[in-house]
Amino acid sequence: MILDLITTIGGLIIPPVFSFIKKKFLTGSDDPEETLNTLALTKPEVLSAYVTAQAALLDAQVKFFNRDVVGEPSKWVVDLRAAIRPSFVLISLFIRGLGFIYGWQIDEAYCMLMDTCISSWFGSRLC
Repeated sequence: MILDLITTIGGLIIPPVFSFIKKKFLTGSDDPEETLNTLALTKPEVLSAYVTAQAALLDAQVKFFNRDVVGEPSKWVVDLRAAIRPSFVLISLFIRGLGFIYGWQIDEAYCMLMDTCISSWFGSRLC
């Protein structure tokens, strides 16, 4: 019971706290938006080349990520990929709710897995 509480609170609190700490204390990060701002203020003549290079990098990353996909994936495959995590969260909520209502004895490892998934999904939505 106490481990369920710890994993749930941890999953809810850790993503927003990590995001806050990263934004607040880790200045000088090398993200493209900051580089675009700096280039726009200091050297606007190289801005178009930088944007072109970032677009080529993003295209290469997408091609590498989808290296096992031949051609364009069908719409149902894309929808299925997008639905996996939210459906697991909903199923976990349903099972935990029924377990609470009917007093089911669910294995503690499964409870921690479901609680972590649910709370991390909600925690990532708070960021």
